[in-house]
Amino acid sequence: MKLNGSEIVIECLKEQGVDTVFGYPGGTILNIYDELYKHSSEIRHILTSHEQGAAHAADGYARSTGKVGVCMATSGPGATNLVTGIATAYMDSVPVVAITANVSVPMLGRDSFQEIDIAGVTMPITKHNFIVKDISKLADTIRWAFQIAQEGRPGPVLVDITKDVTADTAEYEPVTPEPIVRSSEYIREDDLQKAVRLISRSKKPFVFVGGGAAISGASEELKTFVDKIHAPVTDSLMGKGAYDGSSELYCGMLGMHGTKAANLGVTACDLLIAVGVRFSDRVIGNAKSFARHAKILHIDVDPAEINKNITVDASIIGDVKEVLKRLNARLDEHRHDEWDEYVKGLKEKYPLKYNTEGLTGPYIVEEIYRMTKGEALVVTEVGQHQMWAAQYYKFSRPRTLLTSGGLGTMGYGLGAAIGAKVANPDKTVVNIAGDGCFRMNMNEIATAARYNIPVIQVVVNNHVLGMVRQWQTLFYGKRYSQTVLNDAVDFVKLAEALGAEGIRVTKKEEFAPAFEKALSLGRPVVIDCVIDCDDKVFPMVPAGKPIETVFDQDDLENA
Repeated sequence: MKLNGSEIVIECLKEQGVDTVFGYPGGTILNIYDELYKHSSEIRHILTSHEQGAAHAADGYARSTGKVGVCMATSGPGATNLVTGIATAYMDSVPVVAITANVSVPMLGRDSFQEIDIAGVTMPITKHNFIVKDISKLADTIRWAFQIAQEGRPGPVLVDITKDVTADTAEYEPVTPEPIVRSSEYIREDDLQKAVRLISRSKKPFVFVGGGAAISGASEELKTFVDKIHAPVTDSLMGKGAYDGSSELYCGMLGMHGTKAANLGVTACDLLIAVGVRFSDRVIGNAKSFARHAKILHIDVDPAEINKNITVDASIIGDVKEVLKRLNARLDEHRHDEWDEYVKGLKEKYPLKYNTEGLTGPYIVEEIYRMTKGEALVVTEVGQHQMWAAQYYKFSRPRTLLTSGGLGTMGYGLGAAIGAKVANPDKTVVNIAGDGCFRMNMNEIATAARYNIPVIQVVVNNHVLGMVRQWQTLFYGKRYSQTVLNDAVDFVKLAEALGAEGIRVTKKEEFAPAFEKALSLGRPVVIDCVIDCDDKVFPMVPAGKPIETVFDQDDLENA
């Protein structure tokens, strides 16, 4: 059948099972939006307050489901407003397809109104991108974009379509998408056997779980693996929930704000089994001293990650779920009683703790965990509240913590929470933000209110840029340059002005009733929680230092 370009775009989205698009219209993309209007009963469109919110919403939709998130924007500033969201998805391997429109082919390269080379702009922050200038290539390009976004290590793909292509006509035949096959072509028997030998000879193994384990859906295989070798487990921020955070073998997060038990345990182990990790600088600290007593076995789908940040002794390249299946079939049961007791002693000696007097970030997170019974989808912005969420909420399943780990994007959370709630209407979705982050994209409260998307926005409000202030306190002589936000902004009034419910909390005993009300209302709620400006996230490792130099408030007071 003969269709115009805009009709082909919509039909290709339907082919891919897309049920929701987040975006913002404009001149060059009008043809596509007109066609979207005609198919509103099949594809829901969420009009965000800003294109960045659309990109983050598509990201949150994708992270919480494993499906491709889709966002749209017009040319020029519409397209460039997607860039931060695309980069956020790229750094955390999130499958997003961003569709933009550009000026017509004859107008390209002429500095036309709202013209931008968005393919050139996004080349370093996409898994792949395209500019479609020929109607005959449009359908195959969109199909290819969805395939690329999902296969292997996922990531964002941008498709830029010139306006004349959206109006031109071409033959269209529907195609059923090919299933995405798990990457296994590089899994070699020699690598599996070497891994088995390393594991069988180890007396002090430690398992380090990253985002790749969550992305691959390898939780069951990971649990079987850990049970077989009976090793303690730590994770990265992106790996949260891939292994049950309430398990006796779990030691907490690794790295800059990881637990002492995890940091000291990894330093003492003789084999570190890294599952779906990229050895971020925030995790490894000083690369030369990281796990220096251990051999390192690295399992990852991306060959480029092997020996990139840390030199390893052995590796298996392939989808984590598939690799663990094959390893589990070759492994015998192992016990390490002396090592188990040592790590157990670290956990008992160095538990996470905080000041229990007054309202604090950790208390808020623990209350959210208690009142949601650990069943919520937790979204965060970036900073102290993000670390408190990672430390004090026990994530037991993958895709239940949505947070910007690689890029560290302030303003990510609210848009992502909207995307997650749209994708998971039966789940409680809570975005935990600092006041500095909330200011970045708080206009998306209007989006939540417009569509009555009942996200719960918890603002951990210390009237400062908390994490930066913590560094200024510890390392910059308490020179608080441009980090104090003690102004007249009232988040409760703001929430009400944007169509949501606003509640202020200043005492511990006020939080549970406020959160209970938020759970019951069925509409977007902002809870403004006022805490002390000098509350800190501990433990902490100074940047670039060995992870065993981890310290907390007690260490500072006893120094």
